Amino acid sequence: MRIALSQLAATVSPEENLRAVVDQTERAAGQGAELVVFPEAAMARFGVPLGPLAEPVDGPWANGVRAVAERTGTLVVAGMFTPDEDGRVRNTLLVTGRGVATHYDKLHLFDAFDFAESATVAPGDRVVTADLDGLTLGFATCYDVRFPALFGALAERGARVVVLPASWGAGPGKVEQWEVLVRARALDSTCWVLAAGQADPATVGAPPATGAPTGVGHSMVVSPLGEVIARLDGAPGLLLADLDLAAVDAARRTVPVLANARRLAGGGGNGGDHGDDVVR
Repeated sequence: MRIALSQLAATVSPEENLRAVVDQTERAAGQGAELVVFPEAAMARFGVPLGPLAEPVDGPWANGVRAVAERTGTLVVAGMFTPDEDGRVRNTLLVTGRGVATHYDKLHLFDAFDFAESATVAPGDRVVTADLDGLTLGFATCYDVRFPALFGALAERGARVVVLPASWGAGPGKVEQWEVLVRARALDSTCWVLAAGQADPATVGAPPATGAPTGVGHSMVVSPLGEVIARLDGAPGLLLADLDLAAVDAARRTVPVLANARRLAGGGGNGGDHGDDVVR
């Protein structure tokens, strides 16, 4: 299966960003991609008030994404913000196209490195998978990558590919952490991991003016054995890759961590409320 990761440098304008999503989806489809993944916060970058920008998953911004997915025959995953009943927003992945219509709200909020995402964003409450022509996809967002149990839960629900949009925070060692974590989660779950990050805004002449996580780039496609098979640097770009789905079965025969896992009663762990702890 051919996939595409679009490493955008999102602006604060949902309309401008929607035009970029449409353009990149059309470009990716023209090169044979069946799945096109955009970053977290593709609707509008962090660092501005999110409440006034938030729209429901059947609102104009989402409908624009839905329309290009339908027109191009692709499945599109794009980060947006949706209203929450408590006055905050939800950090939502819209998943649309090819008969799929769902969304994932980020479970683990980025309350770290002196940033408090939970001040304006409400957490999600469910693990989400979707079926693409018989292939099960799992979904996670950015800071979720630090919680192995979520990736294990997705694999246990049948996921063979995990889609991971992000808007990673900059700082010393942060690019290195990003790569280590993405590769580790591929190994934990023996899944393909498609990690699509926001581009580094400094590469387009707009260095971040706040401490908000606005991206470092370095999107990558990682195999079920943790190998990086394709990657970008910090600048905007469109990354295409062909996934060998048989590699999942081969990895699970070679390193059967899912089959070998032992459950411990009284879960919780660092993966949130995804069931009992699992030792691998």
